[in-house]
Amino acid sequence: MTTLYGIANCDTIKKARLWLKDNGIDYSFHDYKKRGVPEAELKTWVKKFGWEILLNKRGTTWRKLDDNIKNSVNEKASIQIMLENPSIIKRPVLVKNKTILVGFKTEEYSSLFK
Repeated sequence: MTTLYGIANCDTIKKARLWLKDNGIDYSFHDYKKRGVPEAELKTWVKKFGWEILLNKRGTTWRKLDDNIKNSVNEKASIQIMLENPSIIKRPVLVKNKTILVGFKTEEYSSLFK
């Protein structure tokens, strides 16, 4: 089973979904805005990639956070921030069996689904 995690109106999500469709890949879409972030999944992603990769510090959600929060972020705090503000998670996160990809790169998707 393949699951794509993200937000429906995100341009990168749209590119990933189009790539999956064009390549005939069956997947389910988990929309953070509607369904939240599964905490167990998030912790698995953090363990595998590190919170620094998953926490998008370039987006508007990050910029809107209080400076005290931004200045004191660590792994535990980042998980809480991502659970409360799923828009701050780098997108997309694609999970296929035990393989996890963060971000969308056609080369990585092609390699995973060859």
